[in-house]
Amino acid sequence: MGGTGTVNLAMTPFGWVHTLISLLGIVSGCVVVNGMFAGKRLDGWTAVFLLSTVATSVTGFGFPFGILLPSHKIGIISLVMLAVAIVARYVRHLAAGWRWIYVISAVVAFYLNVFVLVVQLFRRVTVLQNLAPTQSEPPFAVAQVIVLALFIWIGIRAVKRFHPA
Repeated sequence: MGGTGTVNLAMTPFGWVHTLISLLGIVSGCVVVNGMFAGKRLDGWTAVFLLSTVATSVTGFGFPFGILLPSHKIGIISLVMLAVAIVARYVRHLAAGWRWIYVISAVVAFYLNVFVLVVQLFRRVTVLQNLAPTQSEPPFAVAQVIVLALFIWIGIRAVKRFHPA
């Protein structure tokens, strides 16, 4: 496992591409959520967020697998949420109830990306791996509950504040 401060970054080139796309989705998701808090559409950032998050979920199916894994189920849920967000934003133009539908579906897709980030951190950062080697230990659960609580707060705040012209 290595020392307490090590990080396992051993990945295939495809794994690196998938990871970089995921990180782009997370960073752009932060920008988009801050825009929602300010009542701003941020059209360019939103497109980057939605496209990179779709690409993250799609490329997740490019890794070899023999059975449907929990990560694939998360990817499917994310793609459904993203489809709803895209329809709400670009087809329904945030009209009436589509505004809050967009916000919730985009925030859920963003949450799922961060959920997977936490999973990967506990798999690859030695100190976290030592705290929760099977990811069924309390430190992992506590981290995920904190992330979930944060995203519930984000979703509520974004629905209340996102009223673009």
